[in-house]
Amino acid sequence: MITPSSKPQRILAVDDNTDNLFLLQLALEQEGHEITLVDNGQAALAEIEIQVPDLILLDVMMPGMDGYEVARRIRQNQKLPLFPF
Repeated sequence: MITPSSKPQRILAVDDNTDNLFLLQLALEQEGHEITLVDNGQAALAEIEIQVPDLILLDVMMPGMDGYEVARRIRQNQKLPLFPF
């Protein structure tokens, strides 16, 4: 839970299942986090270029670019911090 002295964490959630994204949004926003939702890997990479999140919740099995490929591309980008996967 976020206390008055702490800042909200920026979380990027990536999943092709809209129900999963909705549930994540409900749970995380209730805890005071700022959450951005995207439904595919390409959109995730574009969003990371706009604003680097504090945490990425990444679905592994997605059509097109799967979560493993998204993680690989994030790790290759030297401008980004090291995210644990």
